[in-house]
Parts: sequence; C-alpha cells; structure tokens
Amino acid sequence: MTEDTSVGQLLRQARESKGLSLEDLAQELKLPLRHLEAMEIDDWAALPPGRARPLARQLAERLGVDLENHTGAFQILPGVQELDPPDPRQERLERVVMGALTVASVLVLLWLVVPGPSLGRKPQPSYLTTIPKATLPPPPPPSESPYPVLGELLPEAPLNEQGALVSLRAMDTCNVKIEPEVVPGGEPGAPAQARTLRVSEPWRLRVKGPFILSLDNAGVVNVEVAGRRIAHGRSVGETWSGRFDAEGRWLQPPPPELPEGAPLPDDEEEGGTRP
Repeated sequence: MTEDTSVGQLLRQARESKGLSLEDLAQELKLPLRHLEAMEIDDWAALPPGRARPLARQLAERLGVDLENHTGAFQILPGVQELDPPDPRQERLERVVMGALTVASVLVLLWLVVPGPSLGRKPQPSYLTTIPKATLPPPPPPSESPYPVLGELLPEAPLNEQGALVSLRAMDTCNVKIEPEVVPGGEPGAPAQARTLRVSEPWRLRVKGPFILSLDNAGVVNVEVAGRRIAHGRSVGETWSGRFDAEGRWLQPPPPELPEGAPLPDDEEEGGTRP
C-alpha cells in the first residue's frame, strides 16, 4: 500500500475486502449512508463540523484498519491543530518568573513562621502611650447594690407594683380568660382579658389584684404565676379555673374532710396555698 493512499481509500478497500456494503455498515453503525459515502471519497467537508476524525476512527475500528500505521494520511483530516514551535526566549522568561515567585513564596513563609522580636509584642493603643500610667484612674469595684446597673440584664420581677407576672405557653389551641375577682366592698378591678393561644405561642402579662384564670383546654398550657409553676393536674380537653390573690398565690379549695385517723395529704401543691 503506497504512502499516497488516503484514509477514504483505506476504508473503502477494507470494506470491499470484507465483502460489506455501505448499506450494511450504515445500518450496523447507525450512521447516515451519505456520511459513509463522503468518507470513502475523502469528502470530509460534507461531514458535520468536528466529526470527521471521530467518525473515521469509528469506521476504521469496525473494518480493522489501524490508523496509527497511516499517520500521514490521518493528519490531513479536518481538526488537526498545528502547534507553533516553542520560543526559547519565552521559555527562559517563564522559568525566570516561576523562580522569582518560588523565592518570594519561601520568604513570605519564613516571615510568617519565624517572626521578628518586634512582632511578638502587642502594640499598645495610642491613648495609652500619650497618658502616663500614674494618671489612669483605677477600675471601679464590683457593684454590690441590689438595684440593677446600666448594662446588666436581670430577669423580670415576678411581682412588682404593676401586679403579678402571669406566663402562659400553649402546646395546642386553648382559650384563656383572666378576670378580676371583685372583693366585697372593694374597688372594681381592671376589665377581663381573653385570648386564644396557638401552638407554642407565649402570653405574658401582669395582673394587679386578685383574679381568676380560666382555661378551656388546660392540659396543653404551662401556667406560671408570680414565678411559681401551677400544677393544676388537668388533662387535654379538660377545663380548669383557678383563683389567685394579689400576690399571685393560688387559692386552692380546701380538701374534703377525712375520717378520723386517716393519713393527711400534702398541705400544698406547687405554687398554691390554702385560703
């Protein structure tokens, strides 16, 4: 086979030697018949852009043609990029730049790992360098006052002149009503307040004077009055109503009378007192 043999001629001769038709190859390789015809006549411009070399390799592999033994013919196919010969001056410049960057990186690393003696000391603020140490006032002693100081965050007082702090948090929907308890001969209290609590919705308010707290779904509400948790013992869906005095103490009803000699129950539940 001469050196002037093209890739198309190599492919056509291999196909004919195997007794295959273009139609059989097109059906087997699932390629258009016109593409196979164009490759055998070396009409590479008729193929899709960038597909000349892949299609030629695919067809040569099927026909058993080793294109590595015909590099001269294969190099003329579209898609071959001619590489410019390397420029010696450009190579020398690149080596010099890379060497300078390497040296600079090593110097920076040494400067970070082995700092000078001046870098080990923390710089003092400028106002300390201009004022003698003897003139600086001593720090104030810690406050021992029971009253809050500016900047301190203290919890909210459970009871103050505005009334008892009532905290409610619901795990499900619950209707809440807080109404003042009218004392005979006393002044009328504030108007009643009502609210529907949703899931995880807190309600914090202060109530002044005796009041009555009512819940229609008591088992889903955590109740805290004047810093004391109220264990009402009700379940989900049950109602509960509790009376509280002006200081937020739970006024529980007296226990039923027990037979003589029977053990006495606990006098108080958490957060409650007997009237």
